[in-house]
Amino acid sequence: MAVFSSWSTAQSQRVFLSFTSNSVDFISNSKSRKSICCSSSSSELNPVRLEVCFSVGTHLIPHPSKVEKGGEDAFLVSNFNGGVLAIADGVSGWAEKNVDPSFFPKELMANASYLIDKEEVEYEPQILLGRAHAATSSRGSATVIVAMLEKTGVLKIANVGDCGLRVLRKGRLIFATTPQEHYFDCPYQLSSEAISQTYLDATVSNIDVMEGDKIIMGSDGLFDNVYDHEIVSTISRINNVAEAAKALAILANEHSRDANFDSPYSLEARDRGFDVPWWKKVIGRKLVGGKLDNITVIVGEVVSS
Repeated sequence: MAVFSSWSTAQSQRVFLSFTSNSVDFISNSKSRKSICCSSSSSELNPVRLEVCFSVGTHLIPHPSKVEKGGEDAFLVSNFNGGVLAIADGVSGWAEKNVDPSFFPKELMANASYLIDKEEVEYEPQILLGRAHAATSSRGSATVIVAMLEKTGVLKIANVGDCGLRVLRKGRLIFATTPQEHYFDCPYQLSSEAISQTYLDATVSNIDVMEGDKIIMGSDGLFDNVYDHEIVSTISRINNVAEAAKALAILANEHSRDANFDSPYSLEARDRGFDVPWWKKVIGRKLVGGKLDNITVIVGEVVSS
């Protein structure tokens, strides 16, 4: 069952959080998406520049062995200002210490949702990460990405680790975040431990977006299993943001279960020196296969309000 929490404030902010295995679509006039918009005022004396906001679709598929608890990813979508999107991916290694890896990302996203409209955050994703991290008391750690859209069309992004974001314009990839890693398969992360990364380690990016641009945000379960050209192809043929998010998540899930698929993850592993034994190479074998993981996808379209 999908679990949502929402809050209303003086700014009419509404925040949706999901920590579950079910797909979640944000509904508006159709039954498959929600427009997250902020209206603009008009003037008879001055020309009006249309403000922008997000129309958003989401889909989450948990790791096959973690279906019962809904996986270890958490995400939020808010309509504050032009719109806020965020994903936190719990680090599964905490299970070896008898700590549920989903607790930390859940609390981190809940704290972020509460803090979005606070004056001290200054509508800056890096500051929001710092405040939310400081308020999180659960043991664990998570990679995390936050994107905040100004109504003027500036998309502000802060990323710690290997969650990612792509911006597409007219069928072309115009921006992509870069994963942060200590070494292969060990990403930067916000943690309950004193020795870890902080919000100051986040990669911060600002990009001008326009009406019609598509923002694809995902946990590494998406980007480890789906190539950018597959993302572009999927988004180009599916206009509805909720259906596009669902299609990308299903594609990532299918690739993750395919032992013969030469995934982005297996390609990077080989580039980093991980491969099959030499005697298998002699007969033409190589390391291939997808990576089973929790998969969270958010697709946002920039629309005029």
